[in-house]
Amino acid sequence: MEILPLTGGLGAEIIGADIRRQTDFNEIQDAFAKYSVIVLREQNAEPADHLTFAQRFGPVNINRFFKPVEGHPEIAMVLKEKDQTAAVGEGWHTDHSYDQAPALGSILRALEMPPYGGDTLFVSMGMAYETLSTPMRKFLDGLTAVHSSRHVFGASAMDSEAAKSGRLGNAEAATQDVRHPVVITHPISGRRGLFVNPVFTTHIEDLSTAESDALLEMLYAHCLQPEFQCRVRWKAGDITMWDNRATWHKAINDYNGFRRLMHRVTIEGVPLT
Repeated sequence: MEILPLTGGLGAEIIGADIRRQTDFNEIQDAFAKYSVIVLREQNAEPADHLTFAQRFGPVNINRFFKPVEGHPEIAMVLKEKDQTAAVGEGWHTDHSYDQAPALGSILRALEMPPYGGDTLFVSMGMAYETLSTPMRKFLDGLTAVHSSRHVFGASAMDSEAAKSGRLGNAEAATQDVRHPVVITHPISGRRGLFVNPVFTTHIEDLSTAESDALLEMLYAHCLQPEFQCRVRWKAGDITMWDNRATWHKAINDYNGFRRLMHRVTIEGVPLT
């Protein structure tokens, strides 16, 4: 097994591993803890293998809103057909930040990829926090942000192409409104990092609307510096896993006219402090 860092900030490519081999798991798990994003190349995996691998990290979180894979309700289908223009996950976000115990991580398996495009970008929230000034870090420590699923997956979003095509649904389940610290201590590494994101974070408590909007806008602009990012270029058979407590991610929608099919399994996390 060969582990190759993708950038100086986060991410690693793993060559020669097999998610089906129990003997490879400890080294994969260590790489995940160190790099936050790992890309396992050339995996010959079936849905059952995908689930077994995920369950080694913890219990599976069954997604409320994505269409499931037939016969495997624990696996969410991430699909864009060639005649569709909108991709799910185009905005910068953290999966399941609207849950009381946000997901530990997501494991995405590439089944069918376009001939070009369809990459995924990631951002390190630890680096973003650590590069803020000391006064700003002190100001953010102790603040609380609200995250919600309502405006993304609820009734108001059901006129989207993703909902009309059946890729997203179950709008009545979009009732989550939760509070998380703006700065968290990572449950595994102990590293401090930002925990707000442009898609699911609605506001920061105890600030005026103008103050909250301005602070979030500043933080989002800061997080998007290229030094904090890595980019994953996919091939069919690849599996990428990312830590939702340590990263943002974004799907790049630059492959209109081609089909892109992925399967995603999400792992349960713990409350954040």
